[in-house]
Amino acid sequence: MLIPKKVKFRKWQSQRSNPKTRTADTRGIKLSFGSFGLKSESQARVKSTQIESARKVISRTLTKTGKYWVRIFPDRPYTAKAAEVGMGKGKGDPQGYCFDVLPGRIIFEVDGAEEKVAREALRKAGTKLPIKTRIVGRINK
Repeated sequence: MLIPKKVKFRKWQSQRSNPKTRTADTRGIKLSFGSFGLKSESQARVKSTQIESARKVISRTLTKTGKYWVRIFPDRPYTAKAAEVGMGKGKGDPQGYCFDVLPGRIIFEVDGAEEKVAREALRKAGTKLPIKTRIVGRINK
């Protein structure tokens, strides 16, 4: 699972995520390494367990033929209170790490595999994520 080696603050403040003010991402929106990529079409927080699950599916589908890159890293801690704990008395304990995905962000890239296999691997990986995704390809390669 992906987690940061060291963090400056154990708990972060909550961010506003208003869907009305949603804007497309400006970083990580083009294919950099592979021929095909999985691009987000919606906004959500993707947990490290979901990224790992999608990564395993891609790895299993590509076998030894291709190579893949994970273009996002979960560095934002999320917290939760234990079950049946009353309100107040401080913030909950950190449960794991997540990444805020905005529309347009490339999440995974694949190269070195046939187009059919690469698209199938990315399609399967997209089902593991809590966002709408689209498979994009490089035109001149």
